[in-house]
Amino acid sequence: MKKCLYKISAILIAIIVLTSMSACGREDNPNVNLTNNEHSNGRIVNLFAPIGKTNPDPDKGNIAITAQEKTVIMAEKKLNLTVEYRTYMAEDYQDKTYDDVTLDRIRNNMDDMYLLNPDTIQTLGMEERLADLSGLESAKNLREVVKTANTVNGKLVAIPQEIVAYGLFINKKMFDEYKLKLPDTPEEFLECCRVFKENGIETPVGANRWWLENFVLAQAYADLYNGNNTKAEIEALNTGKAKYSDYMRPGFEFLQEMIDKKYIDTKKVYTYEAIDGEGPDFKAQKTPIVMAYWGAANADTAYGDLDFDMQVIGFPSNRGQMPVIALSGYGICADAENLEDAMNTLDIMLSDEALQIYTDSNSVISPSKNVDVNCKDELKPLYNKIKNNTYVLGSNASMKVEQWGNICNIVRDLLNGSTVDECMAKFDKLQEESLQ
Repeated sequence: MKKCLYKISAILIAIIVLTSMSACGREDNPNVNLTNNEHSNGRIVNLFAPIGKTNPDPDKGNIAITAQEKTVIMAEKKLNLTVEYRTYMAEDYQDKTYDDVTLDRIRNNMDDMYLLNPDTIQTLGMEERLADLSGLESAKNLREVVKTANTVNGKLVAIPQEIVAYGLFINKKMFDEYKLKLPDTPEEFLECCRVFKENGIETPVGANRWWLENFVLAQAYADLYNGNNTKAEIEALNTGKAKYSDYMRPGFEFLQEMIDKKYIDTKKVYTYEAIDGEGPDFKAQKTPIVMAYWGAANADTAYGDLDFDMQVIGFPSNRGQMPVIALSGYGICADAENLEDAMNTLDIMLSDEALQIYTDSNSVISPSKNVDVNCKDELKPLYNKIKNNTYVLGSNASMKVEQWGNICNIVRDLLNGSTVDECMAKFDKLQEESLQ
């Protein structure tokens, strides 16, 4: 599970400013491989992140770092202070991960501000080691999805600089060829797969071992996040009055049908990495459907330069096409040495002015409801859903059972031959452990 959680976090964070890193070093020394900026006089805010200050070079593709650093520089100038980066450098995947080191450092009050993965946000929020950010001026402008995902025990403990959305990337040309409308529900999706299969498309859905859980999430939580009872339903799950397995079963039965009817190639799925595996078949128009994150539509190395009409839509659910969102974010140590300056720094970095710069540079969805993105036409169906607060969360710090990594791991069990009932039993066990 630890390796699975790390890998998923790495994929997620690489999409945005962070690059999740495992670390090489002695277990008893969280400072090994740690790099600092040169000390400067005056007020300082210490930022722990998987990236350091760089010399931005857009020609080499580090535009995301450039955008993030612009917001830091804005805060430094307005507050007349210096943000010092502290970075944990990766050498291999065998020793302590970036997340492990982050937990060590926050628990020992070693820095002021941190870039955090979803599972780390959840852990530290439960431990009450993160400051409440709800009082920031910038927090007033946040989309509801950000507040929902990163609120623990009534405290907003982390805020991202962008929202990472996942969807289905559709070859519209192939759908039109077989007179298929874009699917809204699981039943409609399976019917599209049947038509493709019967017309000689060997694998209607290109998938990898990390993102099939999005089908489960969309079906499991469409009502929870888009009804009027979100808080009460989460409380019922956290107290054991409701069962995660009851939410998860429809999505797992859906995946089992896809497996049985060979709409996905389970052997390939289990070994494929994100995009690298299924990408070539999608580009070659051998596979009409793949799943990916928002940024893949903008990257020429992924799906940003295609020879056919593509649409990005949400995953099928009983409420229609459903985007799935996973969020990382900035958090501040509750006992930070430079707490006031850290709060003011983050407030400027997350201001509408700073986020507009970040959003324009990266073509991403902003956490601020006041900052719009001029996205590609292909992405507008997904973006319009999110703007209208239609979404499902892939990570939610207020849920006692971690979602993204656990669902991924149990989906992999299904691919390896576990029954749906066996998978549901694993959710029940996770919930029992959380209640203890």
